[in-house]
Amino acid sequence: MKSTKVRIYVSPNGNDLAVGTKEQPFATLLRAQIEARNAAKQGKPVHVSVHAGTYYLTETLRFLPDDSGSADSLVIYEAVPGEKVVISGGMKLDLQWRVYEGEILQAEMPSGLKLDQLFVDGRQMRMARYPNFDENTRIMNGYAKDCIFPECVARWDNPAGGYVHAMHKHLWGDYRYLIRGKDENNQLILDGGWQNNRLMGMHDDYRYVENIFEELDAPGEWFHDEISGMLYVYPFPDMKLEESIIEGVRLAHLIEFSGSENCPVHHIQLKGFTFNHSARTFMDNREPLLRSDWTTYRGGAVVFRGSENCSIDDCSFAQLGGNALFVDSYNRDVEIKGCHIADVGANGIAFVGDPNSVRSPLFEYHERQKLQDIDPIPGPKSNHYPAQCLVEDCLIYRVGRVEKQSAPVQISMALDITVRHCSIYEVPRAGINISEGTFGGHVIEHCDVFDTVLETGDHGSFNGWGRDRYWLLEDVDMDAINPESDTEASILPILDMVSPITLRNNRWRCDYGWDIDLDDGCTWYHIYNNLCLSGGIKLREGFYRTCENNVMVNNSFHPHVWFHGSRDIFRNNIVFSDYAPIHVPKPWGTTCDWNLLHQADLLAPKPALQLQEQSGADPHSVVADALFVDTASGNYQVRDDSPALGLGFRNFPMDQFGVRKPELKKIAKTPKFPELGVIASQSGRLPQPSLWDRCKIKNIVGMGEMSAAGLPAETGVIIEAIPWGSWQMEKGIQVADVVIALNGERVDTVDDLLRIYDSVPQGNNFGLKIFRGQKEVELMV
Repeated sequence: MKSTKVRIYVSPNGNDLAVGTKEQPFATLLRAQIEARNAAKQGKPVHVSVHAGTYYLTETLRFLPDDSGSADSLVIYEAVPGEKVVISGGMKLDLQWRVYEGEILQAEMPSGLKLDQLFVDGRQMRMARYPNFDENTRIMNGYAKDCIFPECVARWDNPAGGYVHAMHKHLWGDYRYLIRGKDENNQLILDGGWQNNRLMGMHDDYRYVENIFEELDAPGEWFHDEISGMLYVYPFPDMKLEESIIEGVRLAHLIEFSGSENCPVHHIQLKGFTFNHSARTFMDNREPLLRSDWTTYRGGAVVFRGSENCSIDDCSFAQLGGNALFVDSYNRDVEIKGCHIADVGANGIAFVGDPNSVRSPLFEYHERQKLQDIDPIPGPKSNHYPAQCLVEDCLIYRVGRVEKQSAPVQISMALDITVRHCSIYEVPRAGINISEGTFGGHVIEHCDVFDTVLETGDHGSFNGWGRDRYWLLEDVDMDAINPESDTEASILPILDMVSPITLRNNRWRCDYGWDIDLDDGCTWYHIYNNLCLSGGIKLREGFYRTCENNVMVNNSFHPHVWFHGSRDIFRNNIVFSDYAPIHVPKPWGTTCDWNLLHQADLLAPKPALQLQEQSGADPHSVVADALFVDTASGNYQVRDDSPALGLGFRNFPMDQFGVRKPELKKIAKTPKFPELGVIASQSGRLPQPSLWDRCKIKNIVGMGEMSAAGLPAETGVIIEAIPWGSWQMEKGIQVADVVIALNGERVDTVDDLLRIYDSVPQGNNFGLKIFRGQKEVELMV
């Protein structure tokens, strides 16, 4: 016989000495948890109903194994339907304000209090910063090259406790530094810069400083002097601080599910809550992930660690300084459904396993190992990773407000993560990021992802890396691997993967990168039924990719640096322009055929000779009018008389992208549909092919060449061919090197290179700076 459900009630007007009934509710979640735990231990289903109000947590609320329910007796914590329940990591401040100077007011804070963020009547205020915060500035909401120059630092009496925020030199994420002080030459003393796994230093232009008292000069800014305990605020003109609700932030984690593989927390559901106010964690983001650009911080407003069959339903996450939700190491069947996540400092939802679950892991991008030294056993080493988890029907936008190496959904060292019917937009880097192939099995479907890569570069709305244990082994020629053979090396590309990764029935739009970007080593993907509205699809070196039945509006297919035996398949796709290959051996993969190059108003299909010339394949591909149904409304299905159907293309639904939950669908944005025939923006830079003595050279042109070389910008001169016996060969210059400086002068174009070279006196040595293998190399010639 099923146990009677235990009902517990919580209200801001309650009393923890009460009995927790509807008539006599408790006042705190902690007190309700104690009562719920007692009932759960008896095997009873528990329902905790929480009434409207803001519940300020003084410490993280932790669910332990003893709090668990069961499949038949769930433990549910739910906001009373129709009532707004806020769980806050902040505190309400009762302050006495007086004028400090001009419009700036001051108030004495409680002793010993650290303040990370400040909100006035729910409106976020900004730490005093230079340059001032500007919502309309795309990168970092404002930046200034001189913010760390001695001339700027000289005007600060004591900058200790401030921060320097900077983009990565190549726009592959960002860095953060704590200011320890300044020296006698007004040079900042910094600690940090570990927030990116590709350590190349801060960007020359994109950076700002904050938490500097002398920069308190604009409405909406504040500064807390921890030594004196004084808070200074420059209010907006419409604010009256003495009449406002002032909230500070103190906790980094609000809720934690804390168990283990052997003793998990299980069968607990949180439903209908709003999670606000968590501290920023950018200085704690320092653990490198597997040869990706990422580091990670294992925390968030809600953290799952050692849980099974737990869920977050219909919750909202906003005004958070770090990650919203973090699923850490061993977790199974975690579900996050119907949630609204916005204005978050770092990731929306992150699934990150323990690197000890990976066989032969490497961490920094340039690390390499030998075949004889790697563990040859397929799959994971332990169970310490998230698996069989679901993100469904979630609206996620404006994440990465502080940390730019972040994503609405981040997956690393995990298995079988499904992301379904999510709307994702307005983010600095990828919308969905998979850091490596360990351990595969993910399904991304029916998502609407756009307005991505807004502050970074060389990336996509979907981004993946595949830098698994097979990738770039020191003693294995990747081009010699034949996946169809019976040799030990033939299974190398999928040693870490349990099953393939699937991208299907999604809509993508990336105006600053690729719609789908499968970068270094991405392997074993099935990509089909995707509508790509701007950036096309890029597949860089890897194996076993099948890309079929996709539409690439105003763009095309970007194969980059393929291995000879890749076994890739590209078929039944519709592209809008010629392919954009870089260093791909012909013929391409196993199959490249039955594709349609769309040309509007073409009266009759004709052979796609230009595609055949590029791929060395495509014998059946054609140039034709695809005869789309209604592109103005975003319907890129083709008519019944379309030649695409005869090539094997099949229509897929164009009205099932993004969230379905009515409350979220009502407020979710959708992407702008492109004007047909307007190919993705180009810089106007010309290749300018030329000879450097007998060496063939040209300008780096376009995002594809930038990405292939790993360059931060469309600059430099690439070496296309070196004749045998030339001085360039003798001095160690290689094909695909990019010359970026000669004799100490910057080389942007072929004209620069030839001019500077001609100015060097005959017989004199000169320095040459090149970009090779995604790092700078200096040669003396």
